[in-house]
Amino acid sequence: MTWQSVNLLLPRSRLQILKKLLIILVLIAVLGGLGWWYFREQALPDYGPAYREYAYVTNGKSNTVSVIDLRTLQLAKTIPVGVGPTGIAANSKKNEIYVVNTGSNNVSVIDAEMNAVVATIGVHGRPYFIDVAEDGKRAYVANSGSANVSIIDLEKRSVIGNVRVGVSPGLARVSPDGTTVVVSNRGDNTVSLLDAKLMRVRSTLPVCQQPEDIAILPDSSKTFVTCSGSGQVASIALADSNQKNDHVLALIDVGRTPVSLALKPDGGELIVCNFDSDSISIIETGHDEVGNSTLIGQHPSKGVVTLDNSRLYVTNFGSDSVAVYDIDMGRRIATMPVGSRPDGLALTPDQNYLLVLDTQAGDVTVIQKRKPRKLEPTEYSLMTMIPVGMQPNGIVVKSFMMPGKK
Repeated sequence: MTWQSVNLLLPRSRLQILKKLLIILVLIAVLGGLGWWYFREQALPDYGPAYREYAYVTNGKSNTVSVIDLRTLQLAKTIPVGVGPTGIAANSKKNEIYVVNTGSNNVSVIDAEMNAVVATIGVHGRPYFIDVAEDGKRAYVANSGSANVSIIDLEKRSVIGNVRVGVSPGLARVSPDGTTVVVSNRGDNTVSLLDAKLMRVRSTLPVCQQPEDIAILPDSSKTFVTCSGSGQVASIALADSNQKNDHVLALIDVGRTPVSLALKPDGGELIVCNFDSDSISIIETGHDEVGNSTLIGQHPSKGVVTLDNSRLYVTNFGSDSVAVYDIDMGRRIATMPVGSRPDGLALTPDQNYLLVLDTQAGDVTVIQKRKPRKLEPTEYSLMTMIPVGMQPNGIVVKSFMMPGKK
């Protein structure tokens, strides 16, 4: 029924129609899960007073980080940081969060137990991204404005080296074994490979046009780099004791403007978000071939895969929605509306909640995955939308037990 037809009927039965519309709205709210209090008691178990679970969100236009308490799905704190925060990462070995401030050329260190900035580390020009080694001892920051990578000793909270790389490096990502740092140089269409121990460039490889996002296999044998300017993904073999030289294995054709990569935890498949093709490409990492491509939504920007390798969630920046793709079935199974211009996203440790950054709306949409009840059309429901700061652009989740508490 259109609003025009409702207006035509109002003189005859205004009250009856308004009652029907009210009932429909209530049913939509219940079936869609908008009344998140309905699920709160069973959805958010009590882990005890020592347990903490937070999401940290960088707000690029507010110069702050919002802390969301994931036990209650409420904003817990807003932390002032540097100018123009963008990249954010958590330390898996200690309760610290690291925030890259692009406008002030530094990194803020947040103590997760206190949720306060405890140190500020200066780097070089226009940093955007930070990655932390799995042993929690070092962090790597690509400085796009100064064509180098800053290496940070996280125990000393100081820069211990600045390594010259290519032009306009966007990302620096460290391999799981901690031996190699992969750097995408957008300005000269190259990838720099750093020896992490020696803190120097091991190889510089020409690849495709405008290399950006980086994914590294769990066994550290290969890296993949999106090239947004040429609609390709570069596959690169990484040197080790058996493979003496880094080298490009393949340039894999995908969709237009590939902007991000989501690797399955088992490393078998790599999902590429093709922003201007409204599609995803799934690369079989062992063969460097596209196994499947499918339309996913308007301007897909970011993706994340569940720990059991079964589901992929993709933010559709252009259609204000999140698509759910079943990897085993090879098809999209749901599309859920979220806030305006969704981009970054993250899963909670139990995999039951998806957190979506709505960059234009300035909030975080929380979607719950659960066993559907009677009459409910889907296993997903919108639980709540949490206001944060202006232009949220990065998110990381950290869970831990507070020391000294039971």
